[in-house]
Amino acid sequence: MQYRIIGTTVPAVELKLNSGEQIYTQSGGMAWMSPSISMETNTNGGILKGLGRMFAGESFFMATYSANADDSRIAFASTVPGAIRALDVTSDDYIIQKGAFLAAEKSVELDTVFTKKLSAGIFGGEGLIMQQLSGSGLCFLEIDGDAVEKTLAPGETIMVDTGNVVAFDSNVTYEVETVKGFKNILFGGEGLFLTKLTGPGKVILQTQAIRSLAERIIPYIPRQTSSN
Repeated sequence: MQYRIIGTTVPAVELKLNSGEQIYTQSGGMAWMSPSISMETNTNGGILKGLGRMFAGESFFMATYSANADDSRIAFASTVPGAIRALDVTSDDYIIQKGAFLAAEKSVELDTVFTKKLSAGIFGGEGLIMQQLSGSGLCFLEIDGDAVEKTLAPGETIMVDTGNVVAFDSNVTYEVETVKGFKNILFGGEGLFLTKLTGPGKVILQTQAIRSLAERIIPYIPRQTSSN
């Protein structure tokens, strides 16, 4: 399988598949494809996996695309302005936030996982349920804004706004801490909680949180007024 990422503002990833190769995505994620590619919609692991994906912010059904001839092409586009990042999960498992999964090779497993600490799930802004990538092969992540990749040394810590976390490998510790200081909580504009990521391991961040973007847009949305 070969791929290229097209575009900059709202990019897409276009893949060239040989006969027999497969890739899957959440329902409705495909942008265009060759007629030599066939599609099968299923729960990709059963009803429980489908329900788990729904709680993690993905679709209940997944679509698997199979190439029936060499040099078959298929593309998956991002849904908001940002970037697409290819992630090889052969060597490491990764935890990803809801909404980050775009597509993956069939050899990549997408499972629902609970955050290790209850406080992280309840207060962290990304929900109690996240997703884990394992197996082997490539997965493509959808990133809001630009991608920033950091490699944390053992014991090295970074504090991140919860909406800016995209993914981290399974060796990274994920915790949530409250913002310190009464005035910071009331007037700091960063919310009550920050995500604490501690190495060793790789972390992928995004420069735009979709929540923050929505908050900036909402005041400009026309509101319907009732007429007497």
